[in-house]
Amino acid sequence: MGIADAVQAYTGLSPAAAVTVLALMLATYLIVSTLFVSPDTAAPPKLAQQQERGTEAEAEPFVPPFPDPVQVGEITLDQLRAYDGKDPAKSILIAIRGQVYDVSRGRLFYGPQGPYSLFAGRDASRALALMSFDLNDLTGDLEGLSPDELEVLQDWEEKFKERYPLVGHLPSDDATAGGDQKGAEPVDHEEENA
Repeated sequence: MGIADAVQAYTGLSPAAAVTVLALMLATYLIVSTLFVSPDTAAPPKLAQQQERGTEAEAEPFVPPFPDPVQVGEITLDQLRAYDGKDPAKSILIAIRGQVYDVSRGRLFYGPQGPYSLFAGRDASRALALMSFDLNDLTGDLEGLSPDELEVLQDWEEKFKERYPLVGHLPSDDATAGGDQKGAEPVDHEEENA
């Protein structure tokens, strides 16, 4: 029994089909594995090429994929706007119910070209509750929201708590700007800081 007969007996495919399937599996593996290369391993060849050409002075500084979370403490809405992802050296922050989360790990979503970039550097409470991309809904005002909308907001808040570090909070006057958050259930964030 030759190799071709063994391949056909084992796989049920002709030798040509078996080789094609194997080649496709290898190509898929190589493509998928390149998606998981860390930026640290991808950056040095570019830097080495620049140094070989004598352009070390022109080399772009290495910016980590996202900065380490920095506790901002109490931050106003005006200060929060500086953390919208446009400056790669700064974190991307989003406020929900007065709590500020560092969403830099989600730069693909919240960064300047991301589908949710509108929320970066803003209080997105109302917009998340309404599942809205309207600029007028980028506020902490929860007045007039239905119980179902408040539940949607609570779900978003739980997702943010699980995925992103809590790094600060809005002052009470900014957290309730535009309304007194009637109907909003208070959320205890002290447990996660303990």
